[in-house]
Amino acid sequence: MTARAFFMPGEAGQRYCVLHSPLPGQPVRGLVLHLPAFAEEMNKSRRLVALQARALAQAGYAVLILDLLGCGDSSGDHGDAHWAAWLDDARRAAAWLRAEVAPQGAPLWLWGLRSGGLLACALAAELDAGVLLWQPVASGKQFFQQFLRLKMAGELLGGDAKGVIDGLRQALARNESIEVAGYAVAPALAQGLEAAELLPPAPGKPALWLEVSGQAEPKLSPVAQTRIERWRSAGVALEARVVAGPSFWQTTEITDCPALIETTLQLLAACAA
Repeated sequence: MTARAFFMPGEAGQRYCVLHSPLPGQPVRGLVLHLPAFAEEMNKSRRLVALQARALAQAGYAVLILDLLGCGDSSGDHGDAHWAAWLDDARRAAAWLRAEVAPQGAPLWLWGLRSGGLLACALAAELDAGVLLWQPVASGKQFFQQFLRLKMAGELLGGDAKGVIDGLRQALARNESIEVAGYAVAPALAQGLEAAELLPPAPGKPALWLEVSGQAEPKLSPVAQTRIERWRSAGVALEARVVAGPSFWQTTEITDCPALIETTLQLLAACAA
């Protein structure tokens, strides 16, 4: 496999990308666009995402890891980001993959991690892509509420938690940016995230849903079970798996999950077959 980093033009600057490719001369079995997790969850997950991308490239996939507007090494600060721009970033990256890596055609997968799954599912039908979901967020509204509680937790330690979340909400309503756990969030990003729901991909396109559990007997979360049943009833060709491992996107130390990498490879190979 090979890897190269480059900048892709985007709204208000450039987007940092890393492309993991099969060896020269090796056929490209598929294209995979990684849509990252939100804020600190993205940073916690970088190592595992890179390990998975390398494993996929060795298996014949071209994998593009994308830093969205205001994230990582891309242009702008987190406070400059908004949901519509992130959707456009994903569209541009998918078009670039198809034009530059596999112009003769290869199946496209949108690989969404946590809140990145909301982006993946929002675009899957438009981009004629399958979805690969890692521990997806089912409700953007609920997820953003949990994110705001990080601010409340900090205020609790300082002894002043009264009305913290209400104050943040009021600031957003006044069209003011807020700061939570070191991340600036603009009203346009908050509104877009809160409006996002995990939509089913188009019938006939493959969908893979993988979760990680620290339980002795790993089981899919109740939210996942409900959503998966709903998707299957709507005709989505969905495969779901749960593997044993740590919650790598939120652990204090950077952690790996080999079972998740191996299961992802197995499910993609089964879809290709």
